[in-house]
Amino acid sequence: MSLPESTPSPISLRPARLLTQNRELRAIGVWNWSLPAWAGRLPDGRTYNTCPSAGICRHVCYARQGTYTWPVVRAKHQANLQFVLDDLHGWQQAMIAELGARRFRGTWVRIHDSGDFFSDAYLLAWLHVIRARPETNFYAYTKEINRFRTLVEPDAPTNFLWVFSFGGTQDSALDVAIDRVADVFHDEEAIAAAGWHSQEASDLLAVLGPHLVGIPANRIPHFLKLLEGRSFRSWQAEVDAERQAARHRRGALRLVTSRVPDAPGRPAATQRDRAA
Repeated sequence: MSLPESTPSPISLRPARLLTQNRELRAIGVWNWSLPAWAGRLPDGRTYNTCPSAGICRHVCYARQGTYTWPVVRAKHQANLQFVLDDLHGWQQAMIAELGARRFRGTWVRIHDSGDFFSDAYLLAWLHVIRARPETNFYAYTKEINRFRTLVEPDAPTNFLWVFSFGGTQDSALDVAIDRVADVFHDEEAIAAAGWHSQEASDLLAVLGPHLVGIPANRIPHFLKLLEGRSFRSWQAEVDAERQAARHRRGALRLVTSRVPDAPGRPAATQRDRAA
């Protein structure tokens, strides 16, 4: 059944162009693809989380501030996500077609200046796109470490580079001696003091420079106040340690409250003792 003439087709609501350039990336000739950052609600009422492994980073995320919150920008990013969710194969073919333009040959595309590889299917679709356009280079920051270990690292496309970024729930899976990693520091001086290497001169240094990548924190005052001079890595480690301690306390409390009365004159036995 055809749609009424007054009802727009879902196809007509899809973004006319998928790849754009923000000011920072345009300066170095990089194109970018964006999704809405972290969690939210689409205009049709569906909820989403494009950064399922986000940890403390969500509290100081640059992509949840400033121009990213402008209605026209938010609408563009949400339209991108809706295209992916509603027609992943169609999105994949549209991205391959757009990347066939001459202007993308020999250049770089940053996958996500906001958002992340939120599902296996979405990551696999990107890998198909990347392999279909070997004349274009792709790179990404990601906190989806386990997903990349399984789906990317065993057979990575030669034109795809990535950096694992600290501040997520999978930080403990990273090895700074082996993995290419990025951490956010209070400022350039803190990056240098830690012996890391700033990518401030060019975002491409995140994947082309030394493997310990330092990023100076966004200078938003309340973000700096939350950071308290820590790096994302150290802040996330503090949170993880606090949660681990809380789990131990809850475990000890359950053990105490599981004790049951025993016969008069004998010590109380736990449920575990009785089962034994």
